[in-house]
Amino acid sequence: MNTDALININGGRVPTLELFLILTIISLLPSILVMMTSFTRIIIVLSFTRNALGVQQSPPNMVLVGIALFLTLFIMDPVIKDVNTNAYQPYVREEINQQEALNRATVPMKRFMLKQTKTDTLNLFIDMSNTEKPENIEELPMTVVIPSFMTSELERAFTAGFMIYLPFLLVDIIVSSTLMSMGMVMLPPAMISLPFKLLLFVTVNGWELLFSNLVNSFHY
Repeated sequence: MNTDALININGGRVPTLELFLILTIISLLPSILVMMTSFTRIIIVLSFTRNALGVQQSPPNMVLVGIALFLTLFIMDPVIKDVNTNAYQPYVREEINQQEALNRATVPMKRFMLKQTKTDTLNLFIDMSNTEKPENIEELPMTVVIPSFMTSELERAFTAGFMIYLPFLLVDIIVSSTLMSMGMVMLPPAMISLPFKLLLFVTVNGWELLFSNLVNSFHY
């Protein structure tokens, strides 16, 4: 082997191409998290909830991202275990090579994404890519599955956001109408409706209800 294609790391010799691939995967991990897991739907719904409540800075962005991250880990736990059992552990034991490990790892990820993807959306991207639809949809390439999954996730997240907005919008309308009937047109309705929206959210145990519905909205 050409010694120029090797790099010493901790006394070992690692092929330059392999090191490059490892660094590339590490740099793409945030994108993989967003594109191939439940993270996108969760963070969008949480953002809609905060805006619907009318509290722009509470919870802070860092808290929302943290909640979305750990809910994602909770939801993706069966998939992570599947990847670990069938791909990572055999690779560590040197029973399979990198390519085989990657192929095995994509199977549970693809299966998870396809179960969340709407059929019409999937067919749309299949047609746009001029890909022949296989008998088993799990044979579709990732270049078709990922954008289909992302589109479906955005649609579901915005639909959930609309449903979350409705009860809080009703509170705003009632407060605004009441203030106008009392002639208090100079008093900002948002200032008065905010405590009522917070009271409504806490009374119905909003966070627990929101988290449970988010988790149950995903199919395995």
